[in-house]
Formats: sequence, structure tokens, C-alpha cells
Amino acid sequence: MSPTSNTPPLRILHLEDSTLDHELVKRALKKAEACVELTRVDTLEDFSLILTQSRFSVILADYRLAGFTALDAWKILQQHHLQTPFVLLSGAIGESAAVAAIKMGISDYLPKEDMGKLWRVLERTIEIHRIQQEKEAADFELAESEKRLASFAEHLQITIEQERAAIAREIHDDIGGSLAAVRFDLAWMSRHTTDTAALSHLSAANDMLTHALEASQRIMMNLRPAVLDQGLVAAVHWLATSFSKRTGLPVTVRAPHKIDGLPKPVQLAAYRTTQEALTNVGKYARCSQVQIELSDTEGVLTLEITDDGVGISEQDLAKVGSFGIRGLKERARTVDGWLDVSAQSGRGTSIILSIPLSPDENNNPGDFDQ
Repeated sequence: MSPTSNTPPLRILHLEDSTLDHELVKRALKKAEACVELTRVDTLEDFSLILTQSRFSVILADYRLAGFTALDAWKILQQHHLQTPFVLLSGAIGESAAVAAIKMGISDYLPKEDMGKLWRVLERTIEIHRIQQEKEAADFELAESEKRLASFAEHLQITIEQERAAIAREIHDDIGGSLAAVRFDLAWMSRHTTDTAALSHLSAANDMLTHALEASQRIMMNLRPAVLDQGLVAAVHWLATSFSKRTGLPVTVRAPHKIDGLPKPVQLAAYRTTQEALTNVGKYARCSQVQIELSDTEGVLTLEITDDGVGISEQDLAKVGSFGIRGLKERARTVDGWLDVSAQSGRGTSIILSIPLSPDENNNPGDFDQ
């Protein structure tokens, strides 16, 4: 059939072993004034061969042909890795066969007695196929974008940790060293004077120096959690104790005595999650108690921080400037984990970090200390 306008003709491959039925299809398309280029094959061999030589906009196939069915042709189409829309145009095949064909991925089914609807069915099939293709392309692009974002987040987290470690070293080497030297000088001056006023000032200076040393150690610990060298469980206990001393809020920790074999990135993700969650609790929760539960059962490291405060709202989580929780979610993804936040107004917030562990990472017995 020749094109009837400047629009490129729709290329249709017709799998049909009846010359009469093929002529009926041509007439139906002509009657619909369709701009098409119709090619007919009637054997599986020719069908497979022409797929290697040409591309078609749509395939129109009878269901039962000499020695094979349209399902055999559909399988060949899949073997060629082609996603051409495929429409059955056949006599009655039964509802179950039609449903089975659609489930296999065949686009549509039109009985031959409804030939007058052929062009409309083809147009609809091609439009649906176009939308599906565009959706798949958009989904692929979104997946690629998420991969790039995850890679960037991982790089960013590594860079942040390296910067924190560098700053911690500077504080330890420069500020810590200088403060230690000042302490020696103050001690020398205290030993070599009996002046009461001078001793009073030296005592005050020593108190301030002690405060500065403790502050620098606390800052160093936050920047570079050396306590992780003692293991994640010890580090979580240390965070809980420090938070409780600082805020006056009781913190209950339930965790195994020890978890061995955790990769450092996993330990760091759990440590930072605990740290950020406790920071949020101190700032916003207005709670009376906090619970931390850490376990490594069933091949998953699970960390849950729960408070009984006012509960974080969906609006708070959606705020443009709400980077803390988002940062934790991104950090969780860098170790193939995920973060869930659940909250009820007036009944507190629960932050749960889950990280799948590889088989060689240790599973401890479920005995807990508190």
C-alpha cells in the first residue's frame, strides 16, 4: 500500500498464510485511508529472516498458521531482542488463549470479524508502545541519575570523613600540644610561688585549661571517632553516656556484648546515625527518655533510636533545610542500607537504620546487656 501523504508510511509486517485474509487487511487499511507499507510473510523462517533485514512499526499476526502459531513467532521476536508491538488478528481463539497471549507480552488481540476496527487498534497499540518506551527511557535515566547521586554522596561522605580526621589531627597536634605545654608551665609556676593571689589566678587558669582540654578532646572525638577502634558497641555506649551527661536525659542501650567483623564504613554509618539522631533528640524531641537498640541478627545490622518526645512531623522532614535525616539516608545507601523514620505526634520518634551484612560478617548470640 502506498503512502498517501508526506508522513512516512507506517511499516507493518503481516504474518498471514491466507492470501484472501491479507487482501482483506489491505482493504481495511485502505478504507481507513491509512498511510502504511504492508509486508507479508507466511512462514517462521521468512519471519525470522525479515526481522534481521528490516525494522517495522508493528507486527500483525494470525494466531494459527500452517505448522505453527503466533506464539512461536512471538518467541522468535524475543530471541531477536526486538520490542516491536505485536497484534493478533485472528479468528476466534478463545478467551483463555487471548489472555495467555496478552500475559506473554503480546500487545493486543482483534478478531477478524472486527476488521473495521483494525486501523484504530493499530494506532492505539503504537501509541501505548510509544508511551511505554518513553517511560522505560525515563525510568532508566532516573535509575542512572540515582546511581550518580549515590556515587556522589559516597564520595562526599568519604571526603567529609577525611576532612574531619585532618582537623582532628590538627587539634590534637597543635592545640592539644600547646595546651599540654601551658599545663606544665602553670604547674611549674604553682610550685614556685607562695603568693596567695597568684595561686588563686593559677588555679582559675588551670580550671579553664582543663575545660579547654576536655572541649578539644570532645571535638576531636566528634570529628574522628577514635572510640570506634574499640568496636561499634563500645562507641554507641560512649555516645549514649556522653549525651546523657550533656543533656541529663536517661539513655538505655540494648546491644550485644560485642559485634565483630563489621567493615569500617558500616561501623561509621551506624556511629554517625546514632550521633545525628541523638543531636536531633537533644534539639527538638522534648522527650523524657531515649532508647537505643543495636543488633546483628538474621544477617542484618539494625540500629534503632527511639524517644518519647513530641514526634517529628512529615512537614519537618520535608523542609528544604532538613539535611540531617536526608544525609543519614544517603549515608545508609553508601553501605547498601536504608533508613526509616516513623513518628507519632506526642508519642515520639523512631529512627531505624538497617544494613545487610555479608555472610562472613559475624552474627553474635542474642544475649544483651543494658
